Amino acid sequence: MVDTDRITGAAKELGGKVQGAVGDLTGSKRDSVEGRARETAGQAENLYGQAKDTVRDAAEHVADTARDIGGRIRDTVGGFVGSDDIEHRARQAQGAAGEQFDRAQRSVRRAADDASDYAEDAYDRGGHYLRRGTREVSHQVAEYPLASLLIAGAVGFGLGLLVNATRD
Repeated sequence: MVDTDRITGAAKELGGKVQGAVGDLTGSKRDSVEGRARETAGQAENLYGQAKDTVRDAAEHVADTARDIGGRIRDTVGGFVGSDDIEHRARQAQGAAGEQFDRAQRSVRRAADDASDYAEDAYDRGGHYLRRGTREVSHQVAEYPLASLLIAGAVGFGLGLLVNATRD
């Protein structure tokens, strides 16, 4: 199952790329910077979702393997019922398998925590750049309101042509 953070992150990343490209084409620093910031935030959210998916898959794999080992031990012990030595060894093996499962589970959780920390840091940085870009855009719009209005109108007109052209 794909994490929703991956989907929304990819959408934000795509939207940021489009906005950045439009800003580059029109010469609008505001749109370019804001688009790059949205793209970065989307990448961070996508990476966070990927990390969550990876950890979830690894944990499921470890749990499945542990269940499989436990079942095999149970089946093997079932064939030797009556021998105290074999039952004792089987219990030891089952305990060792349980310890291995616990160790693997701790390792997966540690990896998940590290991945989550890295993704959260990237997400925070993306938010910082987005806020910084937003301030720059606001400054540019306040300084050049007419040019900003003309650029926004041209972009809206161009998008309208694109949407209308796909319907015909």
